[in-house]
Amino acid sequence: MSTPSPADGAAPLVARLVERDGAQWVDAANVDAFLAAGGDRVLFFHGDPVRFPEGVDVAVVLPELQSAFPGRFAVGVTTRADEDRLAARFGAQRWPSLVFLRDGRYVATIAGMLDWTDFVERVAAALAMPAGRAPIAVAAADGPSSCH
Repeated sequence: MSTPSPADGAAPLVARLVERDGAQWVDAANVDAFLAAGGDRVLFFHGDPVRFPEGVDVAVVLPELQSAFPGRFAVGVTTRADEDRLAARFGAQRWPSLVFLRDGRYVATIAGMLDWTDFVERVAAALAMPAGRAPIAVAAADGPSSCH
């Protein structure tokens, strides 16, 4: 029996963020360590690539956003296995989402795929915002995955 991979269920272009672009897989077991490293961090909630194909588009744009803001933020890619649990913790309610955190505290969420100019403006705004409290994710009666 093989050990499950953090990439299980992720689109190849999402996995490439970790393999090639310096992101790291984040799950329920290591999220606190990821946040403890401090500074600006982005959690990428990509979702099922069949149900949420925009997640693949965001995976392609994310390294370009990092290049536009050199050294400003590290990226964590949520594992599909723990994505709903992490979404509830950080208030992500739509897939794909980029959840911005600073020193372990919530800053902002950018949901969906945007035009380049809009992405750059929203990322710049998120990096300038003070940290605050994460929104509370509201789950439908049939479970957390139905809210996005």
